[in-house]
Amino acid sequence: MHFNHYGGSAARLATALVNHCREAAGGPGPPDVDELARILAAHQIEPGRLTRRDTHDLAGWAAHLDRAYGEPDPDRQVALVNELLELGASRPFVSRHGGRPPHLHYFPEDPDVVTRVRAQTAAGLAHVVCDAAGHRLGRCDREGCGAVFLDVSRNGRRRFCSLRCANRVRVADHRRRDGVSAPAGRPARRSAPPGPGR
Repeated sequence: MHFNHYGGSAARLATALVNHCREAAGGPGPPDVDELARILAAHQIEPGRLTRRDTHDLAGWAAHLDRAYGEPDPDRQVALVNELLELGASRPFVSRHGGRPPHLHYFPEDPDVVTRVRAQTAAGLAHVVCDAAGHRLGRCDREGCGAVFLDVSRNGRRRFCSLRCANRVRVADHRRRDGVSAPAGRPARRSAPPGPGR
C-alpha cells in the first residue's frame, strides 16, 4: 500500500509519537526528550533543542491523535480527524521551498517544532482516511497492549502492532483450544515409557 508524503511519513510520525507518549504515560515520568528528538529526526523534522514545554505539548497532542486510531465508526473517525485538522493545521498553501516542485503545506514556512508536528500529523491522518481507508489506522488486538499502527499491508487486514503481539495471541489461542479439547477433570494421557524388551 502506497501513501503520499503526508499519508506516509507524516502518518508514520503520528503513529510513532502516539506509541512513545502512550508508553511514557504508563511510566514514572513524561516522555523522554532525547527519544522524542530521535523520533522527530527519523521523520525528517529537525527538532532543535526540545524544551520541557515542547515535550508536554507534544504529549498532549499525541493523546489527541490517539483517539483516531482503531475507531470502528467511520463517521466518528472523520469527526475526530476534522477536529485534529481544526486544532493543528493552518490554511493549506502551495510551497516551492528549497527548490522542490510545488507541494502542499499545512503549516507556516518557518514554524516552531510543535506547530509543525501538529499540522503535519493531522494532515497525515486525514490523508490516510481519505486516500486509503480509516481502518488502516489500527490499534493492536492483543488485550492489554493498546499500541497503534499504520496498516500498509496489501490487504489492509493487519490486527497487531508487532509480530511479538501476534505470536502471543496465537500461543494463547492454541493453549486455550488444547484445554477445551481435553475432557474436563482428566489429565492428558502420556504414553508409558518403553519397558525392557520393547
